[in-house]
Amino acid sequence: MMRKWILTCLINIVALVVASYIVPGITVNSAVALVGAGLLLGVINLFIRPVVMLLTIPLNVLTLGLFILVINTWMIMLTAAWMPGLGIHGFFAAFLTSLIVSLFNWLIKDLKRKDKNKR
Repeated sequence: MMRKWILTCLINIVALVVASYIVPGITVNSAVALVGAGLLLGVINLFIRPVVMLLTIPLNVLTLGLFILVINTWMIMLTAAWMPGLGIHGFFAAFLTSLIVSLFNWLIKDLKRKDKNKR
């Protein structure tokens, strides 16, 4: 469990670095802020996101799961609000960042699944 969380945090850090270069509207003051944001995003996704997901089940069903993209965007915005040195200016920048972070996490999980199936 702890190993999986650490891997997720590392993936978040790499995805945030990539997003900071690609997405306009993200300001990063230091590498420490990026590492802290990756760790904080891991904690937020571990504790806060499941509660929000549970509370928004009707919206997720109504939108056929697309509301999860909005929830991921909120988690990125919350991370930026709590992490000094990381600024995400606007919903669109947070949305693009959440797409990049989600894509990175999905790719790593898919690679791990394929590796597990080869054994």
